[in-house]
Amino acid sequence: MEHYFTNNDNLKSDFRTIIYKYNDYSLEFTSDLGVFSKDKVDFGSKLLMETFLKSNHTLGALLDVGCGYGIIGLSLAYITSMKPTLVDVNKRALHLAKMNAKGLGVEADIFESDVYSNVSGKYDVVITNPPIRAGKQKVMQFLLEANDYLKDDGELWVVMRKDQGAKSAIEKMKTLYSVEVRAKSKGFFIIVAKKLLTSN
Repeated sequence: MEHYFTNNDNLKSDFRTIIYKYNDYSLEFTSDLGVFSKDKVDFGSKLLMETFLKSNHTLGALLDVGCGYGIIGLSLAYITSMKPTLVDVNKRALHLAKMNAKGLGVEADIFESDVYSNVSGKYDVVITNPPIRAGKQKVMQFLLEANDYLKDDGELWVVMRKDQGAKSAIEKMKTLYSVEVRAKSKGFFIIVAKKLLTSN
C-alpha cells in the first residue's frame, strides 16, 4: 500500500483537475495519483480553510506543512494577501504544488521537508491537515514542533477527526499552547493553538 507521505518513482501519472469554490472564487488545481485526496477537496481541508477564512488573517507569513498539491496554502494565499511557504515530503505533491502555484499566479516558496526538517524562520500561521496514517508519533511532530516556527503571536491551525485522536492531541498541545476548538463538523475539529509565552 503506497501512502501519500511516501515517494514511489514507479507510480504512473494520471492527472485530474479539481475545482475549489469559495464565495465568488473558483480555483483550479491539478492533482495526480499518489497524493492525498487526489479526486476532490477533502471535507477536513475544506472546513479548515473556510474556518480560517472567517478569521481575521489577511496578512503575514503562512506555512502549510504536508501541503500535498497545495490546496490549503495556495487557496488561502490567493484569497488573502498572506505570503505562503509550502512543504511536503512527497516529491510528486511538491511538483504539483509548484504547477498549481504557477497556474494560480501565486508566488510561493515550495520545497521538500520531512515535517519541519528543512524549515527555517518564523511564521504568523502554521496550518496543517496532518497525515494521520503516518502514525501518532509523526502527527504529534507536526503539532508540537510547530511551536518552534511560530512568531510570538503566531497561531497553529489544525484539522483532526475526533475518532482519530483529536481530543488526546489537544491535551498534549496544551503543554505548549493555549488551545481552542474553533469549529466542529461531521466529526472533524478545527483546532487553533497559540504559543504560551513564558515571562523572563
